[in-house]
Amino acid sequence: MKKVLFLVICLSFVIFAVNAKPVQSDYASKPLESPAQGKLVNNTRTSPVYEFTKTPTVLLESFYDYMIGSYNGIPIRNIPNGDGGYFLTYHGKRTADGSRRVFYAHLNADGGIVNQNEITQATVREGYPSLGVDPVSAKPMYAWHAKHGSPDDPDYDAEHEVEFTSDAFLEGLSGLFNEVQVIVDNPLEVLIDGVVASTDNEFIWPTIQIGPSPINGMRRAYVANRNFVSHNVGEKPSENIHIAWADFDANMIEMGTPLEWNHSSIPEMDQWNHDDDWRRPFHAITTDDLGNVFYAGYHFAYTDAEVAIVEPDVDIFMCPNYGEGTWSRITEFGNLPTWNPPGTPGGTGYFVGDGDVPYADNEIHWGIVNSSHLNAVTSSNGRVIFPVVYAVSTDGGSYYPAFQNVKTVTYNTNTNDFTVSDVYPQKHPDDDFNVTYTPWDREAPWGEAEHHEASDGGYYILEEGGAERILQTVWPFPHWDDTLHDSSMMFHCNNIKLSEPNADGLMVAVWQDAMRARLYNQYPDSYPEFAAYSNTPEIFIALSSDNGKTWSQPIMLNNVDTPELTNIKPMWIYPADKVITTGTDSEGNYIGKIGLMFFDDYTWGANAIAPPAHSVNDGGAVMFAEMQMTFGPGDSNNDGTAPQITRILNQNYPNPFNPETNISFDMPVNGKAKLDIYNVKGQLVKSLFDGIAPFGRTSLVWDSTDNGGKAVSSGIYFYRLTTENHSESRKMMLMK
Repeated sequence: MKKVLFLVICLSFVIFAVNAKPVQSDYASKPLESPAQGKLVNNTRTSPVYEFTKTPTVLLESFYDYMIGSYNGIPIRNIPNGDGGYFLTYHGKRTADGSRRVFYAHLNADGGIVNQNEITQATVREGYPSLGVDPVSAKPMYAWHAKHGSPDDPDYDAEHEVEFTSDAFLEGLSGLFNEVQVIVDNPLEVLIDGVVASTDNEFIWPTIQIGPSPINGMRRAYVANRNFVSHNVGEKPSENIHIAWADFDANMIEMGTPLEWNHSSIPEMDQWNHDDDWRRPFHAITTDDLGNVFYAGYHFAYTDAEVAIVEPDVDIFMCPNYGEGTWSRITEFGNLPTWNPPGTPGGTGYFVGDGDVPYADNEIHWGIVNSSHLNAVTSSNGRVIFPVVYAVSTDGGSYYPAFQNVKTVTYNTNTNDFTVSDVYPQKHPDDDFNVTYTPWDREAPWGEAEHHEASDGGYYILEEGGAERILQTVWPFPHWDDTLHDSSMMFHCNNIKLSEPNADGLMVAVWQDAMRARLYNQYPDSYPEFAAYSNTPEIFIALSSDNGKTWSQPIMLNNVDTPELTNIKPMWIYPADKVITTGTDSEGNYIGKIGLMFFDDYTWGANAIAPPAHSVNDGGAVMFAEMQMTFGPGDSNNDGTAPQITRILNQNYPNPFNPETNISFDMPVNGKAKLDIYNVKGQLVKSLFDGIAPFGRTSLVWDSTDNGGKAVSSGIYFYRLTTENHSESRKMMLMK
């Protein structure tokens, strides 16, 4: 078997619905009862060194215990300028019988609470907030869906609306919210080829992403909203998106100027929503520094008779013009090949189908499942990355829940190639036979199943343990019981999130695992050593120092082995948008810190989902923590390919400076260029260059004067380069 990615067609998915309205319980592929239950993976590498720089702290006692932040975004973000700190958003209920409301929080650099409260004074039900932060002015923006207005309003309707507001955030003072705007006023029409195809669409579950703007001195906010209504045969969930976008600068936010919202969609996804065939997408929005907008993820496809459609399933929808104009889709088969090991030496295949007939090697594969709440990020070297769960799957459209692993999919914008990386577990570095971690082939010789002697004298592919023989695997979900919520727990509760790679290539993957609880609750007599874990999930954090190319052994946090989590059941874990590099150690390894938001669930399992995991709504607490971790040394070469030039503006030198500093940029071709300097309020201070720049390096000197020739005061300034196809900014400090 050759080491090739994306060879086999993905036919295995569990399909359920997101809840903010009545749950849509639609099933396509079926989970199979595995002949083997999992055993903890025997780790062969050391987990990274870490420490808590802020121990878990309560932000809010809340009686809403499900998915406290955005489905497909990051609701905790670093404050990029000034003294640092974090902005957060989440939904919660102050009382068990109260309305679900949307909250914000502002934390200082030490993790202390500066401000937090509900964003609005409305009494209606609100939910699933998303957060973006302007990288230039550090002003936060929020979007959520809600029942806007009151039944007495003449234009009041049954649908939710998507609302937006921004915080003026003056002199470090948060909570100065501008007037709430309705940016998606449902129901909306959907046009296909210029003709109205439907009029009852309800676009909710917003996700904010902030990128560069084609307008000089401005940024662009994108809010992607997914459709609750479907128009295929059977009205099965098929969440096409509606994108609201607006340009802004710091002055507009400070003055409370209402943003002018424009609207667009992805025509191919609109068609999916109205086709006879059933396609369900699971994607997230992200942007890069060049004005490209991506909607990245995967989908499954079935005919109206629920027969699997053979087609590529991993997608990158891309608009290269700041979200305006034509969208294209780059797509590829997402499955990874595997093989059916003999259950005993010389015996038949371990995985069997109808009539106990073993599957042929080409009838099973690793396929993407249970990854509906993924997010997507971009790196400075031209990659789009999103996390997924892979499972051993069959070509008949089923999969084995006992064999699920965490991976990332990476799309290279320079070469249009997709790759898959093991996050956890990882195959042995010497394994040149298997494409990915294979639990029955963890040791050399590769390509031969590992059989183990049992108490009856026979040899089996499985090791003895529990009520039956077992294989080493993981359970990447925050609850052990997959029968919860009408057996839809794995859909509702998957929640793998990535931070965006920072300038040093540092990033984290964060998810939860409940394998020890699963083993004890299934086989209490066989795993008494896991009794202490029977009622708690664990937090897993894997580290990368090379833009997600390779990953560390995960840090594992729980309330048994981690003193900082004593008496805490951590659920719904979200990392901050970026790792903050804090230095290097004596061996050249990066050290970085990351903020975390999660929910301390007083009774494990969601009461908010019908049917609930437990009957009493005793709530929990929204929590914040911060950790510092030792990463690797980084990888300046990454994967050996020439990365697309995405950063052409260089850091000024010296920095800090007084009174002069040198600023340079490297043009890939001759062309128009403009270099401007702004203060922390986003106000133009000085235009250093506005003309045709030659190929190569252009160097300029700023003498700390404004356009009127007057010397400016000490402080932080930003300089922005704008070309025909590129916009980029950096910061500098004048220190007199």
